[in-house]
Amino acid sequence: MLEACRSVNPELTAIVRVAVETVMRQGEIMGLSWDKVNLTQRTVTLNEAKNGTKRVVPLSAAVCNVLSELPRRIDGKVWAYGQEGVKYVFPAACRRAGIKDLRFHDLRHEATSRLFEKGFNPMEVSAITGHKTLQMLKRYTHLRAEDLAKRMG
Repeated sequence: MLEACRSVNPELTAIVRVAVETVMRQGEIMGLSWDKVNLTQRTVTLNEAKNGTKRVVPLSAAVCNVLSELPRRIDGKVWAYGQEGVKYVFPAACRRAGIKDLRFHDLRHEATSRLFEKGFNPMEVSAITGHKTLQMLKRYTHLRAEDLAKRMG
C-alpha cells in the first residue's frame, strides 16, 4: 500500500503513515498546521476533535521522523494536499495496490487494533483515539484470533 501511495504522490505516503500511527481522523490529519505539532514533546494538539473536545494526540518516533522530513510551508499547513485531494488520490493508490473496499477511515480501525496488539490497555487506547465509551472503542478494534493465541502462549 505504501509503495502505491508513493507512486501516486509521496505526500500521500506520509499522510497514510501518520494515519496508521496516530489513529487520527482524515479531517484531523488534513487540518494539521505546524503550530499544533510539537515534535519535542511528541504531541499534536487538536483544539476541536469530532466530538467537540480538545485532544492531545501522542506521536510515535516513526511519526516524528515522517513529520521532520516534510518541507515547511509558508502558510503554516503541514500538507500541500487538502481533504478533497486525499479523497481523490487515496482510492487511486488503493486501485494501484490492487486493494478493494478500503476507505481512508479504515486506517483508523487498523491503527486502533495495532495499539491493542502493542499491549496498550483500553484506557490508554481511548486516550489516544479520543473514544468516549468502551462500546465505541470496541467498534474500532478488530483483533485477530491468531494474534491472541500467540499472546496466550
